[in-house]
Amino acid sequence: MADSPVAWLPDGTPHCPRFDDIYRSRGTDALGPWAQAREVFLRGCGLLADSQTPARWARQRQWHMLETGFGLGLNFLAAWHAWRADPDRPQRLFFSSIEAWPVSAEDLRRSAAPFEALRPLADELARQWKGLLPGTHRLVLDDEQVHLTLYVADVERALPLIDTPADSVLLDGFSPRSNPQMWSPAVIKAIARLCRPGTGLATWTVARSVRDALQQHGFRVCKAPGLPPKRHRLEAVFEPRWPVGRAWRAAHHAAPPGRAVIVGAGLAGSAAAWSLARRGWTVEVLDAAAAPAAGASGLPAGLIAPHVSPDDAPLSRLSRAGVRATLQRAHALLDHGKDWAPTGVLEHRVEGKRALPLAADDETALWMADWTAPADIQRTVPSALPPQAQALWHACGAWIRPARLVRMQLSHPGIRWRGGCPVRTAERTAAGWRLLDANGSPLAEADVLILACAYATRALLAQVTGAEATLPAHPLHGQVSWGPMSAVPAAANCLLPPWPVNGHGSFLHGIPGDGGQPFWILGSTFDRGQTQPTVSPEGHRANLARLQRLLPALGEAMAPAIEQAQGWAAVRCTLPDRMPAIGAIDPGRWSGLYVFTGLGARGLTLSVLGGECLAAQLHGEPWPVEPALAKALQAGRFMR
Repeated sequence: MADSPVAWLPDGTPHCPRFDDIYRSRGTDALGPWAQAREVFLRGCGLLADSQTPARWARQRQWHMLETGFGLGLNFLAAWHAWRADPDRPQRLFFSSIEAWPVSAEDLRRSAAPFEALRPLADELARQWKGLLPGTHRLVLDDEQVHLTLYVADVERALPLIDTPADSVLLDGFSPRSNPQMWSPAVIKAIARLCRPGTGLATWTVARSVRDALQQHGFRVCKAPGLPPKRHRLEAVFEPRWPVGRAWRAAHHAAPPGRAVIVGAGLAGSAAAWSLARRGWTVEVLDAAAAPAAGASGLPAGLIAPHVSPDDAPLSRLSRAGVRATLQRAHALLDHGKDWAPTGVLEHRVEGKRALPLAADDETALWMADWTAPADIQRTVPSALPPQAQALWHACGAWIRPARLVRMQLSHPGIRWRGGCPVRTAERTAAGWRLLDANGSPLAEADVLILACAYATRALLAQVTGAEATLPAHPLHGQVSWGPMSAVPAAANCLLPPWPVNGHGSFLHGIPGDGGQPFWILGSTFDRGQTQPTVSPEGHRANLARLQRLLPALGEAMAPAIEQAQGWAAVRCTLPDRMPAIGAIDPGRWSGLYVFTGLGARGLTLSVLGGECLAAQLHGEPWPVEPALAKALQAGRFMR
């Protein structure tokens, strides 16, 4: 955890030495910081109901709040608490906040400690308050109903990253005297770009420069009584006297959630189904197989760990967002120790590949350690590697049994799973899409059709669109070798690492099996162009060779067990740029047609995040990743 930029004064007030200003008002009474958050920001934006007037967010499907300075999170906690307390609250709360210098989790807790009602919320937030490197972070809270998107950047760099209109704006930060950049006309202009007529704004300052900038950029501004020691506060409404050009992303499906049908019951299809069902959709999931996770998602066990690169490439940033999303989902749905475990993962850097990017400063290096750090001898030696072996320790790594995650996601009451339903094609109807089997008989109808059937998506998409839309997908065959722990040779038992190891392949052991017997698993091969999920002796030999490079001593000792190993194989789907394809193919030509494929060997890492990206596109929600990454995932990028 990174050192905090907070200095606590003797009276308990949090102070920021960088700007020589306090984070919030002093005291804990009725005039204290929680009261200030409620009265200045929530009431100022019309979000506190009274006996005569409902809150502005009442009975809305979703509400998006934008804050310019997260600080110690008190405004967010107050908004979350008010949302919980309002029986007419919106179904989902999206809170986007900007913070250039995140505080520590301990400071979040300390700030909220005087307020009993906020403590459990601060604790839930603090448990996810990790790895806050520069960039965009999505923290999902309160049974996936509250979505905090934190932009770790200065405000002028962060605001252009947001492309979703705000319903309420909390203009907060250190004083204009201490931090004039936060209140500049350029910042106000960037905020106005994210407002639509009627968006409410509130702030504690009544500085003339701020009032003038707000009025200049289309806000109707008025002073309101403040809480002592402040005499006044500002309330504003975006009411421009000129036509507003829309600078934000529109929802693909503006109507209320309806019916969706998904072809494919693997990690991608189940994640998309879960994300839509949680938003009120009625979802049918069809698959040709008799059981879910019959393809590559049926891997007996797999790892999640971030990709690293010296330049912190897009895939590295995407993988961190994916790991965070998958860990949040696993905590919520899976049985710890049986379905998954956050053990950490050691990456043996065979041939010195995958170096970490250089940290800009000590704080960044400490946040990076929540994700990945150079491995020391406490990690290498217990793994039967030389003390100075080149290795990375992924503190956030975990093993997961993918089929368990698939089944739990499909268990949502809004999802109907149908196996033994091979889809031949689909045709457009007045209401949406109708799926047909090989005989031309209808299988299902829905408003939205999502193709999430791995490599088979390529052929089905061509069939559905009359070959007018295609994906340059390629098959990637993979075979793993596995067996019971009881068959591990005695010479190998003393060499087993205490945690999973990856790098040149991967090795896990002690994973609870379906019958209660633990097993080990090794792999995988990467065989391009092979479309049949066959198990071969050559695949076992290739996996043994991988283990002998990954963990040389263990590889030699495990050779007899691998000769007798069981095999499992599947065909994954990859795309030329190594990024998945998620979203609409071409909404102008094929409205309601989406794909979710190309996860390759990163299905566990990216599928949950991909489902949320798909839902964000449908609903016009804030992206759970930076817009540049969201753009890199768009399925339409392959259309000409």
